[in-house]
Amino acid sequence: MVSSRLRDIPDFPKPGVLFKDFTPLLADGPAFARLVRDTATRYDGLVDVVVGIEARGFVLAAAVAYELGLGMVLVRKAGKLPGEVLKESYALEYGTAEIEVHTEAFAPGQRVLVLDDVLATGGTAHACCLLIERAGAQVAAVEVVLELGFLGGRDRLRGRVVNAVLTL
Repeated sequence: MVSSRLRDIPDFPKPGVLFKDFTPLLADGPAFARLVRDTATRYDGLVDVVVGIEARGFVLAAAVAYELGLGMVLVRKAGKLPGEVLKESYALEYGTAEIEVHTEAFAPGQRVLVLDDVLATGGTAHACCLLIERAGAQVAAVEVVLELGFLGGRDRLRGRVVNAVLTL
């Protein structure tokens, strides 16, 4: 289901990068609903809150959190959240970035499901996990729609549960 609803965008966001766009999956109502239900079923009763990583992870996290009847926390690019935040810098496959989460986003010990669209080099997901742990919660799992296995991102998440719906 997932592979047939991805499209390749060459040279985005910079020359030499082949971007895997999953917006066609979001546009297919029945396929998106199936993805959300399948993901929610995997984590029902195992997590207390869902995190979405900016920006495409927000869409997935909101839908899965709704399906599970749980709250959702946003992990955003630096400078986008008001109030007191925790920050984490990381390297991307094509540059560097920084993400933030509100300091009060999690209750101590909360089990957190991290959702994003793609796992590439693992920098973003790893930084997100570090933020969650610094905030006093625990990462129950990292779930992605697509893993680019040849980039080795899973290695950065060693010791954590990682699930990819599709691995290339």
